[in-house]
Formats: sequence, structure tokens, C-alpha cells
Amino acid sequence: MNNLETTKMQTPIEIALGVDEDGMTTARKLYAFLELAQGQFSRWAKSNIVDNEFATENEDYWGFDINVEGNKTQDYKLTAHFAKKLSMKGNGAKAEEARDYFTTLEERVKQKVIDLNQLSPELQMFQKIFNSVAEQQLEQKRQAEQLNHVEQRVESIREVVALDTTSWRDDTGNILRKISMELGGGQAYSQVRAESYELLSKRMGVNLKQRLTNKRRRMADEGICKSARDKLSYVDIIAEDKKLIEGYTAIVKEMAIRYGVGKE
Repeated sequence: MNNLETTKMQTPIEIALGVDEDGMTTARKLYAFLELAQGQFSRWAKSNIVDNEFATENEDYWGFDINVEGNKTQDYKLTAHFAKKLSMKGNGAKAEEARDYFTTLEERVKQKVIDLNQLSPELQMFQKIFNSVAEQQLEQKRQAEQLNHVEQRVESIREVVALDTTSWRDDTGNILRKISMELGGGQAYSQVRAESYELLSKRMGVNLKQRLTNKRRRMADEGICKSARDKLSYVDIIAEDKKLIEGYTAIVKEMAIRYGVGKE
């Protein structure tokens, strides 16, 4: 990464994209700037960054953890060149504005490289030595972070596998909330909840919607107020059947492992 000369005043687009002194933005900043679909960041990042066969980790992007509402989630530092590529997939004025900006930024990076080539042979040699040492340190850091990530993943799986049905209601709720944060938060929580109920219905051959309707009708016949009936949820229906509790807990465990989240 080549350091760019920074000015005290940043342009509005640089502020919006959070461009740092290396001319890099983050995936989440770019995603928000392009005004892409809310709650779909993780899927977009996986498809366009992590699984992108034309992108190389630690060259085009660098993954790092951030804290969102008390939950650890993933973000990525992007080079100007890679950010421009991602912007090309967007439509509209924002995407065009981002493309123009990163094209200009790329030229600044190239100019910086050209300026470095004007150094004396001795200084160029020192620069190569410095770059070599820096690359080694970055690689060591990457390996350490990767090992730490694997260890955390293993620990998360252990926590999830150890779950039982004693506190299933709180535990499954916490796991689904963590999954939703991995998917960008917001509306993702209701989508994750819906996925868990759909999986339960298919696996256990149960119609949760019909059971919920029947339960509310019985409550109405018993004279229970409408507000209490409206508060009834699929989780309340699951709680009435031991087999559904066991099945639902197992399904949420599988979802936790699939999305790589732990209990806490």
C-alpha cells in the first residue's frame, strides 16, 4: 500500500467513503455510499470480495473485525483499484461518482510510484528492503489473525454444540440475533427468524402458522383479550411441544455453525 500525501481538508466523497491516508476505503463505507440493499452486506461481500476469483486477499482487500451494536462482525479495507471495480457493478449517479473518484485516486497512486522511481539507486535499494520487511511482517500478522479466527470459530462451534434445551428460548434468540448481525442487521433478523421457522416446518412436518391460528382461536373462546392473543408467537407454539423444542434447537445450532457464530 502506497502512502498518499493527505490534505487537511477532505472532499465530501472522501468523508463519506472514509478514505484513509493510503487512499483506501472500506467495504461497508462503499456499500453504504452506493446505496445498495439494506441488510444484504454480508452476502454482497462474500460474493463480490471473498469469493471473487479476480480479487486477492492482502493485495486487493484486507479483512478486519469491527464492533456493531456489541457484536463482532467483518469488514474489509479496499484498494482504490478494487473499489473502482466494485463500483462498476453499480448503477446510478452514486456508482458513477464513485468510479470517477477512484479513477482519479488511482492516477494519484501511479504518480506516487513514478516519483519513487526518481530516487537514487541507493534509496531505491533501501526502499526495496523496507518493502520486503514490511511484507514479511504483514504476512506474519495475517497468519496470526487467520489462526486466531480459526480458534474463535472452533470455540464458537463448541459453545453451540454444547447447547441444550434448558434455556433454549434465550439461547436460540441470541444466536439468531448474531446471525442477523453477520448479514448486516436491520431487517435481516426477521429474515433469519423466518428461515429458522421454515426449516422447522419442513423437517418436523408441522404447520406453525395453523397451530398459531388455532391457539389464538382457543384463547378467544376462553375470553382472553386480543392484545394477549396478538403477542403470541411461533416460539410460544414451539414451547408447547417437547419434540418441536428439540428440533428447533438443533436447527438453530446448524444455522449457527453454517453462519460461523457462537452462543455469546
